[in-house]
Amino acid sequence: MRFDYTRWQGPGPDDIERIRQLMEIYRNLLLQTGGDVEEALKWMEHFGREYGFLDDKFGIEDFKKLLEQTGEAERTPQGFQITPSGERRIRQDSLNEIFSSLRAGGPGDHRTPVAGKGGERLSETRPWQFGDDIANLDPLGSVSNMVKRQGIDDLTLGEEDLEVFEQENASACATVLMVDVSHSMILYGEDRITPAKKIALALAQLIQTRYPKDTLDVVLFGDDARQVKLGDLLAIQAGPYHTNTRAGLQMARSILAARKGVNKQIFMITDGKPSCIHEFGKLYKNPFGLDPKIVNKTLEEAVQCRRKRITITTFMLAADHVLLEFVRKLTELNHGRIYETDPQNIGAYVFRDFVRNRRKRLH
Repeated sequence: MRFDYTRWQGPGPDDIERIRQLMEIYRNLLLQTGGDVEEALKWMEHFGREYGFLDDKFGIEDFKKLLEQTGEAERTPQGFQITPSGERRIRQDSLNEIFSSLRAGGPGDHRTPVAGKGGERLSETRPWQFGDDIANLDPLGSVSNMVKRQGIDDLTLGEEDLEVFEQENASACATVLMVDVSHSMILYGEDRITPAKKIALALAQLIQTRYPKDTLDVVLFGDDARQVKLGDLLAIQAGPYHTNTRAGLQMARSILAARKGVNKQIFMITDGKPSCIHEFGKLYKNPFGLDPKIVNKTLEEAVQCRRKRITITTFMLAADHVLLEFVRKLTELNHGRIYETDPQNIGAYVFRDFVRNRRKRLH
């Protein structure tokens, strides 16, 4: 039998880097189009021709085949659609992007400082207590205690000799992520809704993969508030709405009331002032300035959250002094937190604060 060998013709480093960049462009366009694969591919073909990252050697049809081969998208009678695997990869990309500067044991490591049951095994040990799982027994430490107590002549292991490993106690946390979908989130050509969407996707991936006992709910607030499923995160879009912050807080508080987690918190991402509330079955709105009636009703809801031990962390995407003063007042009344940030760094701040909230009991 004869074998003929030729030089390996597989993709080189440059090809792999190009594919990585193409995937990054595609996934960002997918976020922009609310998960519409067909529309994202049309924009990709347009930009590919304009900027030259698609050519005769590797065109849009080749990229479509790549999406099918990797399982990120599939052909259907209605056209290309994202697959569950594709959604997971976008969530993981968002998580990786936000956590790129965080390391285990640092700001991104959200373990509690209290040892207990249900977490990973630690290196520290302690004397065995009634009710401890025997699977956590430290055999060497237990035998050492026995020898120290009675020497090597009479090796009888007693209850007082038993030593067990400590376990990390990962406290359950219930979180509601409030996302402002009012018109100002896309006003004047600024896209603030996409960074907010990335945060929601990254939080979902983090909790589902590392903290399955935690809960994450998403509430969108515009003229009114509505809860959306985690599977619908890609489709979040801003619309021609006012900002009913009060309705968002009310819905978040109602959701958290049904959660059993020790820690309960709200992350609110917004770039605008509260500009409407529901009153007597109608929508009372005033987009000009800070309306005292709207402001006071919203602040009252922040106080109600504090009484229920729900901490509000606000991520403000605007630098207007008057609006910041309002958010600072809301934060003061709630005993919460505020981050004055922008769409480029909001993700890391969200996770760093989420981590700190996990490390201690919220009051």
